[in-house]
Amino acid sequence: MQTKLDKRDRAELFRARLAEAMADRGVTRAALARAVGVDRSTLSQLLAPGTRLPNAQLAADCAQVLGISADWLLGLTGRPEPIADLLATSLTVTEAPRALMDEAIFNWHREAAGYKIRHVPATLPDMLKTRAMVEWEYRPQLGRTAEQALGAFEDRLQWMRSARSDYEIALPLHELTAFADGTGYYEGLPARTRAEQMDRLIHLTRQLYPSLRLYLFDAQRVFSSPVTVFGPLLAVVYLGRHYLAFRDTARVEQISQHFDWLVKEAAFSARDVPAHLETLRDRVLR
Repeated sequence: MQTKLDKRDRAELFRARLAEAMADRGVTRAALARAVGVDRSTLSQLLAPGTRLPNAQLAADCAQVLGISADWLLGLTGRPEPIADLLATSLTVTEAPRALMDEAIFNWHREAAGYKIRHVPATLPDMLKTRAMVEWEYRPQLGRTAEQALGAFEDRLQWMRSARSDYEIALPLHELTAFADGTGYYEGLPARTRAEQMDRLIHLTRQLYPSLRLYLFDAQRVFSSPVTVFGPLLAVVYLGRHYLAFRDTARVEQISQHFDWLVKEAAFSARDVPAHLETLRDRVLR
């Protein structure tokens, strides 16, 4: 709960913030007075110690001219940006092309280098896929540039693995079961490709632990849409054609807590996943 300010304290805060905003933007008293339609002496009084708060109209006019929030001038918020600007920067909608590690995703990974990255993928995690798996899944979209795209993809995966970021990945159990059986999304995927992919998952979850931790949750008990949390900086929800990217601290924290819930309720912890993957690999070979 925000502490209630005394009128004198709020008036002093208003003066300090108004002077700060004017200095930041290089706006003189005369220029601001002209822009808001008052005498220079009226504006000087606003900045003088011991002066009362201005009326709401004058406060709003000053805020509009300076491109700041009237609430911030009056001490009602700690952010100087207008609410429209805050919304524009805290939530963005970005196109999500059907492509290997598109530019937006890779740039977000680079921005969050060194932070823990938490990920609920739409299918198997791209960063853990074999080349054969990637070719089966993405070649229809890659067309004649497939080899170049695959090469760039592998270079970016190598960068991600050297970026000192810890990765936590949560997958629903049914995704891996469908993969092992070659059903649903994975129908038509050759058994050999599935077996090689399962071997890779087993190897990486052992070799890279604890910097890579894979958790499996039961979707009959808990659920998650595809989402990635890039440290404390950004949380991205995947819609299919677009990403919803949140940068405000409250939303990033909420989605981080959602991921923590998936980990807490996981049917298989990161330590137990390799053994479960070996069981699923046996199903592939039947």
